[in-house]
Amino acid sequence: MTFDVTIPVLNEEATLDRQVRILHGFLAEHFPDRRQWRIVIADNGSTDNTRHIAAALGDDLPEVHLVRVPEKGVGLALKTSWQQSQADIVGYMDLDLATDLTHFLQAYNALNSEGFDLVYATRLHRKSRVIGRTVKREITSRVFNLILKMYLGVRFSDGMCGFKWLKRERLSALMDGGAVSNGWFFSTELLTVAEWQGLRMCELPVIWRDDTSSSRVNITRLAMQYLKAMQVLKKRRAG
Repeated sequence: MTFDVTIPVLNEEATLDRQVRILHGFLAEHFPDRRQWRIVIADNGSTDNTRHIAAALGDDLPEVHLVRVPEKGVGLALKTSWQQSQADIVGYMDLDLATDLTHFLQAYNALNSEGFDLVYATRLHRKSRVIGRTVKREITSRVFNLILKMYLGVRFSDGMCGFKWLKRERLSALMDGGAVSNGWFFSTELLTVAEWQGLRMCELPVIWRDDTSSSRVNITRLAMQYLKAMQVLKKRRAG
């Protein structure tokens, strides 16, 4: 199966070149047929040198491609990238590579040979190892996922982890079913709608190294956005 690895970015000039080269080296080692895969840098509104660095990476590494997204929003970046893709598998990981890269091999096998439609990483499984996470972030994550289960009636354990993969043929139905957010909530919508539609979902316990030094997320504002998005998604299903 072919696959596209999308990395959504916004003003990441400081680390983009290094991190993409790390990912590229890993994929080249484990998938030597380079016609099988691409790394897609989905830039959604950077104002620094991110786009120039991404373009330079593409010139140096033929498997790296830049997708320019006109507006900000992680969900918009992912939808734009995936809807342009011709790969069998699409998915994404964060630029900080917080999820250990070895887990990509597990995710690929789950989709390629084990019959799953979607794979998501979880930091809340008893077998997961979370390194460097603050108490505040841990509590916030657990409370958010508890609200998801109570309000939307879902069973998956971690809706926010930035490491998700799916068969591209499933994307259209997931978007029709309500996975449409342009923001961070899109990745949670994917899991919610996939569960509602009865897709085969693989929960993947992972090693996760939290990089709080580079985080620009306002937890309070993000929580309010998520709560509103949950209401919209529930109404959409009821309607």
